[in-house]
Amino acid sequence: MRIFITGGTGFIGTAVVHDLIAAGHDVAGLARSDRSAGALTEAGAKVIRGSLDDLEVLQDAARASDGVIHVAFPPDWDDFNATVAADRRVIAALGEAVAGSDRSLVIASGTALMRPGQVLDENDLGDPASAGPRRETEQDLLKMSGEGVRGVVVRLGTSVHGQADRSGFIPGFIAAAREHHASAYIGTGDNRWPAVHQLDAARVFRLAAESAPAGSILHAVGDEGIPFRDIAERIGKHLNLPTISLEEADAPRHFSEFGELAFITGQDIPASSALTQSVIDWQPQHPGLLEDLDQGFYFTR
Repeated sequence: MRIFITGGTGFIGTAVVHDLIAAGHDVAGLARSDRSAGALTEAGAKVIRGSLDDLEVLQDAARASDGVIHVAFPPDWDDFNATVAADRRVIAALGEAVAGSDRSLVIASGTALMRPGQVLDENDLGDPASAGPRRETEQDLLKMSGEGVRGVVVRLGTSVHGQADRSGFIPGFIAAAREHHASAYIGTGDNRWPAVHQLDAARVFRLAAESAPAGSILHAVGDEGIPFRDIAERIGKHLNLPTISLEEADAPRHFSEFGELAFITGQDIPASSALTQSVIDWQPQHPGLLEDLDQGFYFTR
C-alpha cells in the first residue's frame, strides 16, 4: 500500500514509519522542516513538504495514497482545546480528500478521560459529560465511515513509553520530581493508568491501515491499569527521592509542566485492549511501563 502519514518524525510516528516500511509498504511523510525531511528520507520514506496548516497539500497527498495515518498531534498543554480544534480541521480535510474511495483514514486519539473510574473498552464511545475534547474528534471520523471512508480510531494508552521518549508524561513526571525533590501521586495513588510501548503502538496503527473494518475503534494498550502510586514510587526509587502524596489541589503546582491537564495525574482511567487483540490479531510484545522504568534509560538523560 501507499501510505501517507502525518507526524512521521515524532515519537510515535517514527516507529509507525519504520513498521510500515518493514512490512513492505511505500510511505510518504509530511515534513515541515529540513530536519524532518532528512529523517524521513533516512528511514526510507518519501517526503511531502508542508505543515498541518497546508490543507491542500494534505488533501493532494491523501488522494495520491491508498491510505492515510494521521498521528501528528503536538499538544499545547496550556490550550489543549485549541490543539484539538486544529486537529479536527486537519481530519475533516483528509476525510474530504478520501471520501467515497473506501480508503483507510486512521487517526490517533487517547483513552484518557473517556470514561473515568471504569475500564474503558473499544465499544465505549465515552461519557459526553466528562470525556475530553478528543471524543468529538472520534465522532467526526466515525461519521465519515458512512461516507465511503474506512475510518479507524486508534486510542493510545495514556502513557506511551520507550527509549526515544523525550516529551511524554513520564519525562514530565521525572522532571517534576527533580524540580520538587520528591516524586508525587495524588491522594492514595490507587488511580489506574493504562500504558503502551511505542513499538507496540506503532504496530496497531499499521494493522489498522491494513485491515481494520470501517468505523473501528482500537486500543493501543499494553498495561491495562497501573496504580499511579507504583509509577511514582519507581521514579522516586531511581532518582533516590522520597515518594509523597499530594492533595488534588496541589497537582497544578507539582505537575505544572502539563498546564491545564495537570489534574489528569489523579484520574482513574484504565483501559482494555481485549477487543483490539481479537480484531486485528495484535498482542503487546514489548516491555511494560514499570519494566521500562526499571531499565533505567529514562533517568540517565
